[in-house]
Amino acid sequence: MPPTDLVGLELSGIGHRYREKTVLHDIDLSVSPGEFVSFLGPSGVGKSTLLRIIAGLEQPTRGAVESTGDRSGGPMSRMMFQEDRLLPWRNVLDNVQLGTRHQRERAVELLNEVGLSGRETDWPSELSGGQRQRVALARALLHRPHVLLLDEPFGALDAITRVAMQQLLERVLAEQPRTVLLVTHDVEEALVLSDRVLLLTEQGITRDLRIGQARPRHRGDTQLAAWKEELLDGLLQADNALA
Repeated sequence: MPPTDLVGLELSGIGHRYREKTVLHDIDLSVSPGEFVSFLGPSGVGKSTLLRIIAGLEQPTRGAVESTGDRSGGPMSRMMFQEDRLLPWRNVLDNVQLGTRHQRERAVELLNEVGLSGRETDWPSELSGGQRQRVALARALLHRPHVLLLDEPFGALDAITRVAMQQLLERVLAEQPRTVLLVTHDVEEALVLSDRVLLLTEQGITRDLRIGQARPRHRGDTQLAAWKEELLDGLLQADNALA
């Protein structure tokens, strides 16, 4: 059972338009407290827009987002993007502490947790892409958000670094459970990390796959391989429909 202080989400009839283009159609979704949900889908169907609406960065054209559970003790959500968005004129520790006060000790602890102990005074330009994303993850976690929103956070990384970041995220969440929503184009990433994988198309959510396997998961698992093939077929069909 997840800790009782975790927060869930209820999305009711979410729709969104950009001028004449509708990118989300009546999205209804319940996310349980502590659940890890991934969104797959072709480009342009509104995956990132949906995350931004949940984060409060955009207002939907229609529908509503509500939280369920205890929201005391921290901000509702924190978003991590594909770009690390570090400030080049601030060192690693200062970047982690952006937007907070009196959090130095906790920031140092988080840098240790993400494998960057001793790099507090380094500049972003001295870090690799994977290390910069570790800083971005530490910064997101420092705010202790109830909901962690991840928009292709490992998409720009090489394959080995990407797997290492997936494993890091898995370890951090095992120690600090929270509700997580991930947008990704990597089917294997979604299957390895998530409790549920949703396929988002122009028609809305057309597949809601519940994994039901304990983590960590073996990437060569036959059931994961079968689900991967099914989801790839769904993605190809959705992409062909858009074309």
